[in-house]
Order: sequence, then C-alpha cells, then structure tokens
Amino acid sequence: MKDLHPTKLKNHIEHIKSKKAFIIDMDGVIYHGNKLLPGVIDFINWLKESKKNFLFLTNSSERAPRELQEKLSRLGVKVEKENFYTSALATAMFLDNQYPGGSAFVIGEAGLLNALYNIGYTMNNIDPDYVIVGESRSYSYEKIEQAVNLVLKGARLIGTNPDLTGPIENGIAPACKALIAPIEMATGKKAYFIGKPNPLMMRNALRKLKSSREDTIIIGDRMDTDIIAGIESDIETALVLSGISSRETILQFPYQPHHVLNGVIDLVS
Repeated sequence: MKDLHPTKLKNHIEHIKSKKAFIIDMDGVIYHGNKLLPGVIDFINWLKESKKNFLFLTNSSERAPRELQEKLSRLGVKVEKENFYTSALATAMFLDNQYPGGSAFVIGEAGLLNALYNIGYTMNNIDPDYVIVGESRSYSYEKIEQAVNLVLKGARLIGTNPDLTGPIENGIAPACKALIAPIEMATGKKAYFIGKPNPLMMRNALRKLKSSREDTIIIGDRMDTDIIAGIESDIETALVLSGISSRETILQFPYQPHHVLNGVIDLVS
C-alpha cells in the first residue's frame, strides 16, 4: 500500500476530525508498554478542547479503568476513568445478562477479577459455571490443568478477547487467544470471545458514548480486531501504523480500513 498524496491525506484527516465520537484502542495507539507514543498528549488535548466524546477501548483485561487512568496520568495524560472501557467490563456485562449471580474459575488479573466481583460473581475452582481466561502474569501449567478438567466437567469456556498477541516496549507478548488455546485443544471445546471484534462490545461502547454509528470512528492498530470490529459493526475505521500492523500486512486481509495514518500524531501535526 502506497503512502497517500499529501492533499488526499489532509482530506482523510479533516474527515476523521469531523467525527463527533472516537473509540480509541490503547496498546499500539496510545502507548507501547510504559512508553507514550508521539502526538498522544496533543491528540487528547484536541479531543477535550473540541468537546469530542471519546472512549479508550482496550481488549486487555488486566487493568481496571482506575488503573488505566493512573497509568496514563503517570505518562502525563489526564483523563477520567469513565473514558475507559475494557474487555473485562464487557465480559462481566455479558455474564450478568446471561447467567446472573454465577461462579467462575478465572485465569486473569485484578481488572477481570474486580469486574466479576462487581456483578456478584464468586470464584469457584470446584464446579464453576464458567472458566474465564484473560491476560495473566500468573499463567501456569497447574491452572491450565485445572481449567481443562473443569471444562470437561461442564463449565463453559469464555475468553475476554481474541487477541493472539499484544505490543510491548521490546516486541510482542502472547495475549488471551494464545493463552486459551491449550484449554481448547485439550478439551475439544471452543471458547466464546467477548472483546473486539465482537459487536457486543462495540454496541456497549456506542451506548457509553451516547453516539450513533455514523458520528463515530474507531482508531486502532490491528486489522484483526480493531478494523474488523468497525466493519462488522458498520463504524468507520482508521488504522494507525504505530502498533501491530504495517502497510505490508494490511494487504494480507480481504477487508481494508477506511483511513490509514502513521499514528495519532498525524491528526495534530
């Protein structure tokens, strides 16, 4: 994919900036690990000054909105915790609608555990209703073994998101779909994934923004989650090349983003 002519790029940028609401991925768009990406502070200041509605939508289930707010604050970005929506919160909402007051065996971190506790779920390693897997630093063979046997006994298998990898400061790290794969293979059961590109999460985001599809744009770095999420939810998309995707990898997909930017810095430079 060739770079756009400067005039065409300017037209794309003006169109993006005309939107009333922004759904913005975090890893690869706002930061890599603990490194803020170029142009982010100016971009967020522009969102505020222009009175745009915006929501940071992340497939990562590790952190609660308060933790994400504090992380951005440490990096020099001030936003409210209401500006965050995670796959952990979307998973909790799904479970609360499907099976209120249930129990779960969880492989995941505080963001996922807190979201489940907040809907009245209990943790159960004997006969849970669900086995739920998110990103986890405490992933172990023992937990995989427990999860496999609980699923074989009838627990339903849920993944917080279908990401295979996520960007970190020095490369990539395995994400939820990679972590849940051994459980699927050992049990013969397929997980149901809640996060992007599941339209459930996108509809929840639009409700939180109080915005229509037509007035909203998704900014993300992944063709296989962010961009397909927009296409399947009929929301316009802008792919940034500051994370997972490159101009070469875009061509490997049978669908394309509406806009391609080097990063959010293009919107404010």
